[in-house]
Amino acid sequence: MALPMLKSAVACTDFTRTVQPYISQLYDLPQQFYNSATHPQALKELYLNTNPLISAFAISLTLVPIVALVVSEINKNYSQIDRVWSLLPTFYNLHYAAYAHAKGLPTQRLDSLAIISMVWSARLTYNYWRKGGYTVGSEDYRWQIVKDYVNNPVIFFLFNVVFISWAQSVLLFSVTLPTYVLLLAAPIAKAQTADIAFSQILLGFIFLAYASDQQQWDFHAVKHSYQKSAKVPASSKFTAADLDRGFNTKGLWSLSRHPNFLAEQSVWVTLYIWSCWTTSTSYHWAGLGAASYLILFQSSTWLTELITAGKYSDYKIYQKRVGKFVPSLWGEGMPDANAGAKKQK
Repeated sequence: MALPMLKSAVACTDFTRTVQPYISQLYDLPQQFYNSATHPQALKELYLNTNPLISAFAISLTLVPIVALVVSEINKNYSQIDRVWSLLPTFYNLHYAAYAHAKGLPTQRLDSLAIISMVWSARLTYNYWRKGGYTVGSEDYRWQIVKDYVNNPVIFFLFNVVFISWAQSVLLFSVTLPTYVLLLAAPIAKAQTADIAFSQILLGFIFLAYASDQQQWDFHAVKHSYQKSAKVPASSKFTAADLDRGFNTKGLWSLSRHPNFLAEQSVWVTLYIWSCWTTSTSYHWAGLGAASYLILFQSSTWLTELITAGKYSDYKIYQKRVGKFVPSLWGEGMPDANAGAKKQK
């Protein structure tokens, strides 16, 4: 049996009943897949007879990291997981929805989540594309900095195996763990008004991330034009002093140093809270993914800001006055970049 027999919504969060009994399927899956690879009907039966969490985990544990590792080592470009970052969580959410349909389970909640997840992917993929992320040879500048810091090809290779290719792949699977809980709860906890509210909250955070990205894009577009012509475009809402500062402190960026990161993390935390609400629990094991995501953003943002503070002299002032993610109630905000010029006059 691929799914547990559960009688209550709370039971859907019981790790010993919903995950532990199916771990053994993970060991047999490679051989079963090999035996069924050339037989479509056998593949379909294998898919339906395998717990959906286990099949998703198997992909994140083997296929994705192996491909990422091989391609990255051949090309010496370590942004392979970055290129599928916006796609993998949606792939897993679609997988859970498809499995529920195939098993004849109620899918209203999962279908809504699948659509929202595709909107999330579209936003993040578009932003990554327009910044040149899919251009041949494009790589996150931070990987080169880490590589230079390590300065040891063997250690960096191990770092690529363990963290860049494997851990990040599993992380992108783990943020969708609450979707598995929602799948289990589908026959027990029927769709309700709260599901609409959670859907709207998720879309709200996706829009916040889009607005943040757009404001950042607008700033850097004007900044690059200004650097080339030494003239601020007439239609720009930024002044020469704003652009000389080097980084955006207007709009959402006046409230948070990383409003896009705040919104991105909030998406997966909200999904976890949604699963808690649906199962009438305060917390459960599927929160591991969202918690790991928050930890990753803390560390990656630390590195980003370390680099940025080294480039722009005013950034440390920005760090003191504006919250990293959540707006500070007692923060002073950044002073007007034109204030110094006005005083001199």
